[in-house]
Amino acid sequence: MEYTEIALSVRALVEYAYRSGSLEPGFGSAAAMAEGTRSHQLIQKQYKEGDRKEVYLKTELRRGSLLFLIDGRCDGLLAAEDGSLTVEEIKSIAGTPDAALEGKEVHWAQAYMYAYMLAADLELPSIKVKLTYVQRGGGAQHSLYREMSREALEAFAEETVDRYVPYAEMMVRHSTKRGESIPGLAFPFPAYRTGQRHFAAAVYTAIAEGANLFAQAPTGIGKTMSTLFPAVKALGEGKAAGIFYLTAKTVTRIAAQEAVAVLNSRGLHLHVIALTAKEKACFREEGLCSLESCPYAEGYYDRINGALLDMLEHETLMTRETIAGYARRHEVCPFEFSLDAAYACDVVICDYNYIYDPRISLKRMSEERKKHTVLLVDEAHNLVDRGREMYSAALTKAPFLALQRQYKTVNPQLSAAAKAVNAFFITLRKSCGDRKAGEWKDYPAELPELLEQFAAESEQELLHASAPLLPQADGEGTDSLLDTFYAVQAMLRTFRTYDERYITYAEVSGGDVFLKLFNLDPSHLLQQMAKSFRSQILFSATLSPLHYYRDMIGAGEDDYSLSLPSPFHKEQWQVSVLPVSTRYHDREASLQPLSDALMGMAAKKGNYLVFFPSYLYLKNVYEVFTESYPQVRTLLQGSGMSEAEREQFLAAFSPDNPETLLGFAVLGGIFSEGVDLPGDRLNGVMVVGVGLPQVGLERNLLRSYFQAQGRNGFDYAYVYPGMCKVRQAGGRLIRSESDNGVIVLADDRFLQNGYRQLLPEEWRDYSVLG
Repeated sequence: MEYTEIALSVRALVEYAYRSGSLEPGFGSAAAMAEGTRSHQLIQKQYKEGDRKEVYLKTELRRGSLLFLIDGRCDGLLAAEDGSLTVEEIKSIAGTPDAALEGKEVHWAQAYMYAYMLAADLELPSIKVKLTYVQRGGGAQHSLYREMSREALEAFAEETVDRYVPYAEMMVRHSTKRGESIPGLAFPFPAYRTGQRHFAAAVYTAIAEGANLFAQAPTGIGKTMSTLFPAVKALGEGKAAGIFYLTAKTVTRIAAQEAVAVLNSRGLHLHVIALTAKEKACFREEGLCSLESCPYAEGYYDRINGALLDMLEHETLMTRETIAGYARRHEVCPFEFSLDAAYACDVVICDYNYIYDPRISLKRMSEERKKHTVLLVDEAHNLVDRGREMYSAALTKAPFLALQRQYKTVNPQLSAAAKAVNAFFITLRKSCGDRKAGEWKDYPAELPELLEQFAAESEQELLHASAPLLPQADGEGTDSLLDTFYAVQAMLRTFRTYDERYITYAEVSGGDVFLKLFNLDPSHLLQQMAKSFRSQILFSATLSPLHYYRDMIGAGEDDYSLSLPSPFHKEQWQVSVLPVSTRYHDREASLQPLSDALMGMAAKKGNYLVFFPSYLYLKNVYEVFTESYPQVRTLLQGSGMSEAEREQFLAAFSPDNPETLLGFAVLGGIFSEGVDLPGDRLNGVMVVGVGLPQVGLERNLLRSYFQAQGRNGFDYAYVYPGMCKVRQAGGRLIRSESDNGVIVLADDRFLQNGYRQLLPEEWRDYSVLG
């Protein structure tokens, strides 16, 4: 008889079969991840000679036509003087373990499965099982003991697998349909665009070879389908087992969903899920996530298996709306539901942070699965600054002073811990002196221990809530205990990655002190987070200059590079440079010339966008323009626009506008990247300035760091990031072979060769206005 093999870990099996009860608070799970390894090491250091730790075990169990290949590592295998063996499972918990503790069923189940594997392998008549709980932070421990016969363990193992069988059978049915749907899948459009076949072939080759690819792929080539289609083909041929389509913005996530929908309409059968941020997915409109106020969190694990079976049996493309529907039907938290479903899906569409950010990444994904998973990284130029953000951490003094006062009587231990951190900041403020700032190669040596103590006391308070989570409205700190706990955890994690690619700096403002562990070069950590995966396809229309992005994202010597020409003709762009100075000290003098040039661009009826380097500059030009040319209809990008307001803004750019429309937006903002306005929805774009980031401490630290590394520090810190914004904004204009339009580059620096060479080739043959 032929068997279908199902490979899974002991932990995955028992958690599916036995996990029950409610979702743990977010801070509890965060602390558990941080302290789990430490708790294991604390116990394992007590092992005597002959005891073993992290023992690899495996077994096979047949159920019908399914052959389950189960493996894992038991925490400890202890040998007694009489030769008997004890399997130990170690778990960290927030509270103090005591004699009243009976142990969770899922924890006993994990220990039993290891005991079964060992008893079966060594043909032992019975074996002892030890379940040890360790207090996170405190180190207190308590052990529970049971002895199990081999017959009882065999019955337990069979029952455990039986609970998993319906899910396994559903996944086998899906796998069969998937395998049948991919070989005959054709490219979903009548023809490839210019350069698209070459791009798709390069993606397929990189995946097949297990290599990384950095691709500068211009607007209009069809990047989403050029990467998804060959990746799906590779998946169908067994060259990959999963795909992550990573995005920086909602609009690119939607584009990926639409591409999958197109492939589905051509007969593709895949489980595809789009993950949405927790605050957007949540059914509750406001407030903290808690069991007391959320029926979707209470009893979550009692209902999640039914919800997963239902959705995965009946759906292929699982969007935010689809997930919400099933979450309501089964009364489960939509965000946690989406994460649990993601582990079962062939394609996951999500933000970068699910892979690259250690605070958020999908930690339950096995190393074995990673080895066969492909990362498709859309708009990969965003990964540089996002990487710095992910791997940096900051704290301010004010919340610790507020918490010290708030908890002085209700929780003296927490108050004392907050006071110790506050005292550290007072000393730091003094060390900053008259400069009110300081920079150091290393982080303060005394800080980790202070923060560890604060985190431990905070966790106990958050679990037992002796006082409200929000500080009193005394004007000294606005962060809640929960927010401060998260910030402290982030800094504790960053201590572990801190090396020569970091710098520590502090700034004093009024009575407050700001301290940051600033990641100067994210390339090493980005590379580390991605190296477990089979292949990484990094692509963008503005991955230029390519050497800069290879350097900053962490390319290896064997990684491929690809630069494709635009599929459009130079004649589709009418590019000109307005040689006006937009430097900060010249901006007042530029207001009228820019307004006049905008009127010149919009003289022909149509839809136009102008992008500014700041809101203030935008508003100043807007005021002059509307006063000088009140007859032109204008739109203004607001600060902190909602999704509905963004959609309303873009909807105004309709192809049949009866009058000219001029939209004022911010360079590098929500409308300058990922927005698609084809045909007569957009007839012209003006980009004001060369996009250089605002001069400041962090940018100057970057400049100095890269200069010391032998690179051009000014280009790395300012020019390359700035010109990326310029290319992105101008890229909104020509979206198809039939589009035509006007681009005005408003800054005299565009006439300099260094900036000109960073423009797309088809823009370089420009005219000069005035």
